[in-house]
Amino acid sequence: MSNIKLTEIRKYPANKKWDGFFSVANAEKARSFHEGIPEYENTPLACLSNLAGYLGIKGLYVKDESSRFGLNAFKGLGGSYAISKYIAGLLGKEEISFEEIISPEVREIIKDVTFVTATDGNHGRGIAWTSEKLGVKSVVYLPQGSSRERLENIKALGADASITECNYDDTVRFAKKQAGKNGWVFIQDTAWEGYEEIPANIMLGYTTLALEAFEELGDVRPTHVFLQAGVGAMSGAITGILTSCYGDDSPVITIVEPDRADCIYRTALAADGKLHNVEGDLDTMMAGLACGEPCTIGWKLISAHADFAMSVPEAAAARGMRVLGNPIGDDRRVISGESGAVTAGIVYELLTEESLLGLKKKIGLDENSVILLISTEGDTDKENYRRIVWDGHIPI
Repeated sequence: MSNIKLTEIRKYPANKKWDGFFSVANAEKARSFHEGIPEYENTPLACLSNLAGYLGIKGLYVKDESSRFGLNAFKGLGGSYAISKYIAGLLGKEEISFEEIISPEVREIIKDVTFVTATDGNHGRGIAWTSEKLGVKSVVYLPQGSSRERLENIKALGADASITECNYDDTVRFAKKQAGKNGWVFIQDTAWEGYEEIPANIMLGYTTLALEAFEELGDVRPTHVFLQAGVGAMSGAITGILTSCYGDDSPVITIVEPDRADCIYRTALAADGKLHNVEGDLDTMMAGLACGEPCTIGWKLISAHADFAMSVPEAAAARGMRVLGNPIGDDRRVISGESGAVTAGIVYELLTEESLLGLKKKIGLDENSVILLISTEGDTDKENYRRIVWDGHIPI
């Protein structure tokens, strides 16, 4: 897998606003809201000790988000918290509990609200799920090429969902336009100048999983964390909160993207203080990462605290799906989809391929390394999961 590209991230000064926002105290507020949702429970942190031994490292941990809220992905954390903050604002409050939101009094106030978003699948499913629980309407747009299964999963939660004829970033613009046209509330999981409050709250919602992982690790300190990125919202949020948790002892953080949608890598490579987009169809099987325009907030956190950006081929995700789904010995089996497994795949390649020895050394991986990964989704596209893992399909 020689066409892996790696660049060091030029460190920019920390942004006081966003560093302060992604504090442990604020993350605890988000988790407190999530804890009030009946379906809430910590997702498992798999200790893959046998795989770590095979790869010649000290430890390998995978936070498995496939059981989150029954949605098979982590995204419900962000959408639910951002919607709670929007409703709290309507009531003149800073925070609101889930119990308050579903009360008859609040339901009456929000009954005519419609939430609209664009999604590659998981975020839209989270918005639809939250809206259904609150008894309000949701409209969800998916980009061209989205799988029918992801569309139907969103429709099953009561959303008015459809697939557009444009790529992800243009679908976001279309959803925003529809929100303005129809008086809907636009709940999007990426930010740009002038649209940051709601995305920031979505990102803060993601930090619940990082707090869980931090506590589940206990005295074990990861030396390296690999985070997958689409727009960089999740990876930026987790980078921010891990920096808050570990301080000066923070792990080496590497951001991983598909080479067909590597806007964070291109932005890091240019190192000119500007955001760099990827145009075109963004045709990657890593649907959750098929995004061509970086999130402004995510990049500010990544550029201040992450260490490397990596652009990888489709085969990395396929490798990760197979490795996690076929454990060694009594390691926990992790069913991970294309976007969830790519970091496991690239770690496996870095630690087993002699041709990647230079990259391995640059990142600082050795026998003392303890690696933390996040499997952000399960088999959200079951047909493709079977093609990759059962049938041995090799994506090009």
